[in-house]
Amino acid sequence: MSWQGWVDQTLVGSKKIDKAAIFSAAGDAEIAASAGFDVKLEEVQYILRGFEDSIPLYSGGLFIAGEKLQVTKADDQSIYAQKGGEGVCVVKSSESIIVAHYPETVAPGDAASIVGQLSAYLTRIGY
Repeated sequence: MSWQGWVDQTLVGSKKIDKAAIFSAAGDAEIAASAGFDVKLEEVQYILRGFEDSIPLYSGGLFIAGEKLQVTKADDQSIYAQKGGEGVCVVKSSESIIVAHYPETVAPGDAASIVGQLSAYLTRIGY
């Protein structure tokens, strides 16, 4: 499947994610994205630093596509943040970073499960 297919079919097609993007592991290139989901490379670079040191994420929040969200969980593999009832799941695979937004009608755990499964699959196949 193509990178865009993983965004459109696996993530958005799950009906748990309403928009998503996949970036290179270095955070220097967007590989695929939902139309209109404009995650900036500077935001991805901040995410990368957050995987190494989550303290600034908890105090300063996370910006995704210009929206500020409150970080609820962060470690060296994943970052979860919310704004009201909506939120984002950011998960690393071996060669990519998945940024997925879910609407307030979806439980955070359901969205996290979809993103986590894709990340695990991509890692298993070397991406």
